[in-house]
Amino acid sequence: MPRFLVGDELGNIKSTAPRISKASNAERKLSAAHANGAVSIFSLNEDDQIELLQEWKETRIKSDQSFIGLAASGSSVFSCTTNGALLMSTLKNDNCGVSHKLAALPSRLCDWRLSHDRQTFAYGGDEVEVSLWDTERAFAPPSESSAKGAIVNSKKRKQSDTLFPGEVWRAKNVPNDFLGLRQPVHNTCLTYLSPSTSASQQHLLAGTRLGDMRRYDTRAGRRPVAVFKGIGKIGGVKTVEKGSSEHEAFISDYGSNVYAVDLRNGSVSYGYKGLSGTAISLAASPTHLASASIDRYVRIHSVVQLPDKVGQHLDKKGTVLERVFMTTIPTVVLWDQEQDTVPVDEDEQEGDDVWEGMKNAAEDDEKA
Repeated sequence: MPRFLVGDELGNIKSTAPRISKASNAERKLSAAHANGAVSIFSLNEDDQIELLQEWKETRIKSDQSFIGLAASGSSVFSCTTNGALLMSTLKNDNCGVSHKLAALPSRLCDWRLSHDRQTFAYGGDEVEVSLWDTERAFAPPSESSAKGAIVNSKKRKQSDTLFPGEVWRAKNVPNDFLGLRQPVHNTCLTYLSPSTSASQQHLLAGTRLGDMRRYDTRAGRRPVAVFKGIGKIGGVKTVEKGSSEHEAFISDYGSNVYAVDLRNGSVSYGYKGLSGTAISLAASPTHLASASIDRYVRIHSVVQLPDKVGQHLDKKGTVLERVFMTTIPTVVLWDQEQDTVPVDEDEQEGDDVWEGMKNAAEDDEKA
């Protein structure tokens, strides 16, 4: 089983399950953002021990605001807040210090994501359309004094089509409803669907307060190429994560529903039973899905490969394999990005048989 890391509302970082893996000489880093504005970066070893390397504060965040995006790439950590305070912090050689670059984005943000290659990032929010930015240009010094004023004006309901410096694409609202009324913009979450070789060509998936999922192809225009209505049954879509399989995504709503969605037609492939609280964070590995819920449970779920043909019946559904009770409410869960050493068959009985097929790390010279 893969290792998932969990952060809770008191700032603790925990590992959900120990695992055996091959030895690795590469230093792994873990970052965390806290409600008081502090951002920390740790080193993480194979024994689930962490060591604080550096810590700093985002001074532009206020008491009624929060972090909505955090990503580590190489020696840099990116953080973003609801009021659009974007910060890139880079560790110096030997971890002896940190250098910072600041950028300003529109306010009222609900989610922010960095691309796999860190060339771009995307965000969306309350009356803030899904937007794609060039990372390097976002942190470049403004070429004209009007850039700051443009961002302030973005708080208005009706936004200009003029892109900000560093912005390469911005979505356009869906058409008016059957009464001719403008539909409100409330993007609650988003994710990248697939890596791209071009910064201006991206596939994005966004969830809304209305419960819809909107799929964007930045090459195909500004409006969604597909709108999947009513996926979030209660209160809208809370969070969305791309699955490891093609055309697969996992979503949760503001009730207690977690679904696997087929992106080819927007249908719910299966849901997970037995959840009693809103899953506020999801993390997908190639073999498992983890969810962190407000009922203080972290759950490990099985995943089922989608059928080759759209609409084809699935022989089995995903299930909850394990539940880990946390003494405080978990706020985020993530996969440590390492592949499983041995594939796990969910039908196998748990016990010593699982470990017998694994090699001792000292017996294998192959690098992790």
